[in-house]
Amino acid sequence: MSGKLYGVGLGPGDPSLMTVRAVEVIAEADVVAYHSARHGRSIARSIAGKHIRPDHIEEPLVYPVTTETTDHPGGYKGAMEEFYAEASARLAAHLDAGRTVAVLAEGDPLFYGSYMHMHKRLADRYDTEVIPGVTSVSAAAARLGAPLAEGEEVLTILPGTLPEEELTARLAATDAAVVMKLGRTFPKVRRALDGAGKLDRARYVERATMSGERLAELAAVEAESVPYFSVAVLPSQVDAGPVVRERGEVVVVGTGPAGPLWLTPESRGALAAADDLVGYTTYLDRVPVRQGQRRHGSDNRVEAERAEFALQLAQRGRKVAVVSGGDPGIFAMATAVLEAASQEGYKNVPVRVLPGVTAANAAAARAGAPLGHDYATISLSDRLKPWDVIAERLRAAASADLVLALYNPGSRSRTWQVGKARELLLEHRAPDTPVVVARDVGGSGERVRIVRLADLDPAEVDMRTMLLVGSSQTQVVRRGDGEEIVWTPRRYPEA
Repeated sequence: MSGKLYGVGLGPGDPSLMTVRAVEVIAEADVVAYHSARHGRSIARSIAGKHIRPDHIEEPLVYPVTTETTDHPGGYKGAMEEFYAEASARLAAHLDAGRTVAVLAEGDPLFYGSYMHMHKRLADRYDTEVIPGVTSVSAAAARLGAPLAEGEEVLTILPGTLPEEELTARLAATDAAVVMKLGRTFPKVRRALDGAGKLDRARYVERATMSGERLAELAAVEAESVPYFSVAVLPSQVDAGPVVRERGEVVVVGTGPAGPLWLTPESRGALAAADDLVGYTTYLDRVPVRQGQRRHGSDNRVEAERAEFALQLAQRGRKVAVVSGGDPGIFAMATAVLEAASQEGYKNVPVRVLPGVTAANAAAARAGAPLGHDYATISLSDRLKPWDVIAERLRAAASADLVLALYNPGSRSRTWQVGKARELLLEHRAPDTPVVVARDVGGSGERVRIVRLADLDPAEVDMRTMLLVGSSQTQVVRRGDGEEIVWTPRRYPEA
């Protein structure tokens, strides 16, 4: 009979943090295997050292490379792949001989551990059991004495080897985080934390629970002193206490046309980091409630007052996110905030605008690619500009053969604009011009249809509807699955 394979988690370094089951498995094993660098020292073996007996068969699995270069024809990846194949073959020989094999692993065997490479090659052929261990993530939080995540906070665990832009985006989008594998990646990780606006919260833990343990504010750590066995920690924000600032800032955030799936990482991070959220109540309801964060909802018709209120909060040192649907710069809150911020009393308040997925882009993606060529964006609302101006712009865009993205087409108090716009467009467009009628894109009531311009029914249009009117070149095609798609060619015919 074949022997049994164990992946044994040893915990973060302190031998007293090994589980009872880990100790039992090592005692039962015939073979104890562990990874080490070429200098021969193994952290895993040192943790479990007092449980390894003279009669144990030891199998040191010595990496051919760690951080140095290699002349292997397959490079670093090729050298490691060959090593894992050879190491698993050595373990398989013991298992075939009926011996029980315990592969030691720092932390948890299946959490960024070398054991998993043995597991993937052997677990389908031999009886296998994995003994979980305390991870360095849990150990770091315990040594800091800081909760990692509470309530509905999201904890993100990242390898520091990711590209800097990717690290920045993911750090900006999360509530709490741990970045592993520092060492040479530390300068990049620090820049990413700074770029995400979270460097002031970041803590540093080196060799948690081990000899030489060090805790520090990450911003104060010298890069040259950072070993591989260290982590960056962004602890829970709940009960972190108010941040005292000389002045705050206003960030105008575009949430896209619907819920969280449409948020960019930068916008998600800005919403999580804000002390106060200000916005139209419908849009605020899309943002998760966070403990300690103040929410200031209001009606949709008080944009100027809302903008000024946000700037006043920022003057008192608050970090304010003004929540806007879609993209805040398109018929939305960015203009109102910047207009107010241009007044003498608010010129020193920092204001940033974060883009969002527009309603037009969302509707176009659902229908195909109707905005594939030149297009114009026009609001049919005559609340802030006269209808005569709207009509003139509709005629000009239609005569230029532009695809049209029509915002704010109708509401309970505005019922005739869509019909009038259809009449004006039919002066320049064929009756069978395709129109995308997209309602509540991304929401529970989403409905997207393609109709002829002549058949556009104003009764089907409300404020949650986006209209995309094709040009003379826009095509409608029924595909093999019966679905209709609409698209506008990028090439325009010569006159």
